[in-house]
Amino acid sequence: MLFKLNADREATAPIQPTSSINNFLDPVICLIFSAKNRLLQRGNNAVLSLINAQNRLVELQQIKYFLTLAEELHFWNSAEKLFITQSALSRQIKALEQELGVQLFERSKRTVKLTKAGAFLKDQWLRMVEEIERVHRQAKSIHDGTYGLVSIGYPGSIAYGFLPALISAIAKSLPEVKLELVEPTDISAEQLLLNHQLDLALRRDPAENPALQSAILYSEHFSLIVPDSHPLTQEKFHSLAEVKDEKFILSGLHHKTHYVSILRQLFRAYNFEPNVHIESDFGAMVLSLVARGLGVSIMPSSYAISAPPGVRFINLPQKTNLYAAWRKDDNNPILLNVLAIVRSIAKNFDYMNKAAGHENS
Repeated sequence: MLFKLNADREATAPIQPTSSINNFLDPVICLIFSAKNRLLQRGNNAVLSLINAQNRLVELQQIKYFLTLAEELHFWNSAEKLFITQSALSRQIKALEQELGVQLFERSKRTVKLTKAGAFLKDQWLRMVEEIERVHRQAKSIHDGTYGLVSIGYPGSIAYGFLPALISAIAKSLPEVKLELVEPTDISAEQLLLNHQLDLALRRDPAENPALQSAILYSEHFSLIVPDSHPLTQEKFHSLAEVKDEKFILSGLHHKTHYVSILRQLFRAYNFEPNVHIESDFGAMVLSLVARGLGVSIMPSSYAISAPPGVRFINLPQKTNLYAAWRKDDNNPILLNVLAIVRSIAKNFDYMNKAAGHENS
C-alpha cells in the first residue's frame, strides 16, 4: 500500500492526517488513521498492534472486493468470482462504505450501480492495485535474480566468440536482466570489482585480492599470428624459434599480469627474447598491423574468430585460460544466475577448444 504505520509511536495522542488525506485523494489512508485514532482514545494498545500487523492485507483485500463488484455490478457473480458468499461480500462492502462515510453503490432489487464517488474510487483504486501488483512482481523478480542490472568486464579476445554466445544465452534465459559491458583499459578489472563498478570480470588472470573469488572457465591455445604472405603454416611449423628474428607486435612484456607472465615463460621456453617492435593491448589493432606485414604476434587463438583478411593463425602447444572473477561477499541473485549461465557456455567452448587442439596436434 502507499502508506506506513509506525508501531513504535507513542500512543498518547491522535495521529493527524496529512493534507493528502484531507482532500480525499487516498481514502484508504483515511480509514487506517480513523481506526487507529479511535483505538488510541480507548487506550487499547493490544488491538492497535493487531491492526498495525494486519491492516494492509485487510484493506487491500477490501479494495479488491470493491473493484470486482464495480466491474461485475452483480453481487452473486462477484461473490462467485471472489470465492466468497454473497452475504460476506455484502458485509465487506457495507463495512467499507461505513468506514469511508461514502455510498459506493446504488442498490435495488434488480440492479447495482456505481455512485459518482464509487466510479471515482474505481478509477483511482484500479490504477493503485495494478501498480502494487506490478511492484510486487518486480520485487519477486529481483528476489529470484531475474530482474536488474549486471556489469561485466571482458578482454577483447572474447569479444567475437565467447562473449556474444554468453550475451545471447543471458538474453534468452533472463530477458529482464540488463547488461553493462566494460572492456577495462586504464583501471584493472580487480579494482573495478572492488569499487563495485563491475559485478563480474571475465579475464585472463585469476583473482589475486583475497576479497575476490575466481574460477577457471576454459583453456585455449596461444597462436602465432603471421601475415598471409609468411612462409610458415601450421603444417610446416616446428618451433617458435623459427620467428625469433622477426619483429613482434605484443602487449607490453613489462606488465605484471598473469597473462603477460605466461607470454614471458613462452619465450623463455624457446630461449629467445622477442624483438617487440610495436606494443599494443588492443587485439583488433594488433591483427590489423600483422595483416599489413608490420610484424608477427602471439595472442589467444579465439582472436581468429574476428580476424581480418590477410592473417594466418598457427596454434602453439602453450595455452591460456579464461577466468571469471567476482566479489566473495556478493550474494546478488542476478549474479548467481549469470554465473550459472557463464559456466554452461564455458563448458561448450572448452569442448570446442579441445577439439580444435586435437585437430592441429
